[in-house]
Amino acid sequence: MLIKRPRGWEIPESQATPEQAVLGRRALMAAAGAGAMLAPTVAKAQFWRRSEPADPWTRLPATVPDLPPAMRNTRYQPGRDITPERDPVTFNNFYEFGSDKGIWTTALKMPTRPWTIKVDGMVENPGEFDVDDIIRRIGIEERVYRLRCVEAWGMTVPWSGFQLSKLLDIVKPQGSAKFVRFETASKPEVMTGLRQSWYPWPHIEGCTIEEAGNELTFMPVGLFGKPLPPQNGGPFRVVFPWKYGFKSGKSIARITLTDQRPVSFWETLQASEYGFWANVNPEVPHPRWSQATERLIGSNERVPTRMFNGYGEFVAGLYTNLQGERLYA
Repeated sequence: MLIKRPRGWEIPESQATPEQAVLGRRALMAAAGAGAMLAPTVAKAQFWRRSEPADPWTRLPATVPDLPPAMRNTRYQPGRDITPERDPVTFNNFYEFGSDKGIWTTALKMPTRPWTIKVDGMVENPGEFDVDDIIRRIGIEERVYRLRCVEAWGMTVPWSGFQLSKLLDIVKPQGSAKFVRFETASKPEVMTGLRQSWYPWPHIEGCTIEEAGNELTFMPVGLFGKPLPPQNGGPFRVVFPWKYGFKSGKSIARITLTDQRPVSFWETLQASEYGFWANVNPEVPHPRWSQATERLIGSNERVPTRMFNGYGEFVAGLYTNLQGERLYA
């Protein structure tokens, strides 16, 4: 599908995780031997070395129910072709399963049912919610978002899910809540990457309450009209399409509302390269490579990066009156 109408939101948001070379202290030493992700050019070579066919849908256990029908929300036009389905489901960053891009077969060993999400902290109605109960209660829609990785590659992906704000409406944040903290599940029996003790497990991400309430902030439970597979953050994740993909927490087990700004996984490892805000900005390079362009997975085409990943008309107002903040990774 190609939608040619130029709009202000024309770039993707990656679900990626930054390169291993950014790690501090012990992690830097570990990364030296596993440097397959040190730069976008290396990631490119790694991508094209893959030869396995993509069949995660047939491998999902029978306990994972089909998604209900989801109508596409045409308010969010991608402005480019959807990435071929094979690529988003087999080219993944998920360090709990390993630090290379081909972790999808390992990740599929993680059961995604039953699955509950605990929502706690500064809310009026804390609780634990079964993912399928949430789907039935809130309903889902499809959104095609452009995804932008901090490694300078991009995809265009059709997610099925719901706005995070609809879940917040259920739990009712208190007025004192200023931030939202996302915690990825820790399942050492299947997440072999958790054995790497130099990483600050569990994986934490965070945003402001205003970012969480923005209409673009999406909670996918599906991909290409099918249940979200583990390697893509199934069964339940968050997507901020105007931020670099490492901000989009996967396989979420807990959401906490707080008055303290969370320190995220990658910010803990290397704050000088991966900050709290991580808004896409082509004019601010990563310390080790340019962010002016991105490589489209699938076509391998190089295209210009856009400010806020092209979604500025929706989100630029979130960042006024923040003088002194380092708003871009």
